[in-house]
Amino acid sequence: MDRLEAMSIFITVVEAGSLAAAARRLGCSPASVTRAVAGLEASAGTRLLERTTRRFAVTEAGSRHLATYRQMLAELARLEKPSADLEISGSVVVTAPELFGRLKVMPVVEGFLARHPLAQVRVLLLNRVVDLVGEGVDVAVRLAELPDSSMTAVRIGEVRRLTCAAPGYLARRPPPDHPADLADHWCIGLNDAGSRELWRFRESGAARRVRSVRVNCRLSLNSAGAAIQAAERGMGVVRPLSYQVERQIADGSLVTLLQDYEPASIPVHLVFQPRRNVGGAVRAFIDYAVPLLRNAPGGIVPPSS
Repeated sequence: MDRLEAMSIFITVVEAGSLAAAARRLGCSPASVTRAVAGLEASAGTRLLERTTRRFAVTEAGSRHLATYRQMLAELARLEKPSADLEISGSVVVTAPELFGRLKVMPVVEGFLARHPLAQVRVLLLNRVVDLVGEGVDVAVRLAELPDSSMTAVRIGEVRRLTCAAPGYLARRPPPDHPADLADHWCIGLNDAGSRELWRFRESGAARRVRSVRVNCRLSLNSAGAAIQAAERGMGVVRPLSYQVERQIADGSLVTLLQDYEPASIPVHLVFQPRRNVGGAVRAFIDYAVPLLRNAPGGIVPPSS
């Protein structure tokens, strides 16, 4: 099998999430996909995927090779295009949750526009699920487990649900040792439903069962940014996502609590229409954005599969 073809197959395996799904997407047999990956591993002298019966995980070496393969194939595709097509032009419509978009997506958009002066990007920062087809959106960032759909999704990482408070607040009230201790704390809510919220945790130990704790929110807001600022001023305990408070955790204005009871991480995906419908500026934006978002500093854990 051609080495470049094998690289393309490996990229599709990672994007599709399994060898079988990659074979279906490429219209080839699972055996040929397995041979392609095995051939790359033999050439690299190391395992690129750690396989189990139902899924796989990309190894550290596999992540490095994946980035190299993407770069090589993108450059080859660029060189093979007629000279008139070398400059990317056209428009891309991108949507993301408001705070994630400001902190993580906008630096990527600005870099893309600097690299492609003829391209245009429209960014919609919305805290709701957007219908890509119905609302004319090309690329969406989704922070959630994804239902089955006709869309293509590339996992770019995951974010953690933290429990945080300011050192000044904790000087007045002892830090909670267990989620049940939050009954004795001021809490800052993030909803429109009123002062009572259910906060989910995972019990420590082997079972790691989910436990819901009802807290009384002395302050409730519909803005994560405003809730985090209130927590920094000592107004109580808040439950942000990791990317939302990476600066505050780094500079010590907020500290994490109840780490042993932290709930399961939330996957982050880049979602777009199937490959056959994606081209031009949209394809260029996806190829540019995926490695940058996967390597975004702080707040996002790189994907393990």
